[in-house]
Amino acid sequence: LYLYAAAETLGTSRDQMFDALHTGKAKYSSIFNYPTLTWADMGTIGWLVDGAAIMNQVPICRCSYAPYARAMIRICREESFHQRQGYEALLTMMTHGTDAQKAMVQDAVNRWWWPSIMMFGPPDDQSPNSAQSMRWGIKRFSNDELRQKFIDATVEQAAILGVTLPDPDLKWNEERQAHDFGTIDWSEFWRVIGGDGPCNRERLQARVDAWEDGAWVREAALAHANKQPMKEAA
Repeated sequence: LYLYAAAETLGTSRDQMFDALHTGKAKYSSIFNYPTLTWADMGTIGWLVDGAAIMNQVPICRCSYAPYARAMIRICREESFHQRQGYEALLTMMTHGTDAQKAMVQDAVNRWWWPSIMMFGPPDDQSPNSAQSMRWGIKRFSNDELRQKFIDATVEQAAILGVTLPDPDLKWNEERQAHDFGTIDWSEFWRVIGGDGPCNRERLQARVDAWEDGAWVREAALAHANKQPMKEAA
């Protein structure tokens, strides 16, 4: 809602943006199209997905467009809570849980790791909007720079948790002072972005259903708002 409010300052109405989302015209993060299968997924999403979001969004708190920056400050506060909550949940299971719970955590990490690092967007040379966003000062770091920073930070956190990140090519590069990592399956990224992910249709239909089921609430709110000038005039 903060982002919709920021976008409205550029002249696009909330209804137009909702319509673009519900009809599939607007794109949204590929990460929202993967299924959550176990309780461990909840902690892993908090740790990895919200962690990636924070890494991406914190620099935008100092971007060139003030409404966007102010929205991101509030969003990052919330994301930070989710990330800490998720990490704590995983740490509890990995420290005090049963063997089955620990295996459940590792399974969740195996499934969410690659989608999480895809969240930063395509490689810089395949990102259609990055150059303009960087030129305007909206983005302050490139997709690949943020992805690298996230991976470097997450490797240390995974070691504390006691989980293995599912990338056999992940290793420290002394010369680069950063971690090398395996090849990302960008064909999956573009497929999911294009609407053919595991849960694309299900998740989008849920949003449409919620919008339609909530129509009476919006109508009642508008009717109430329209009565106020009449009361004041009376």
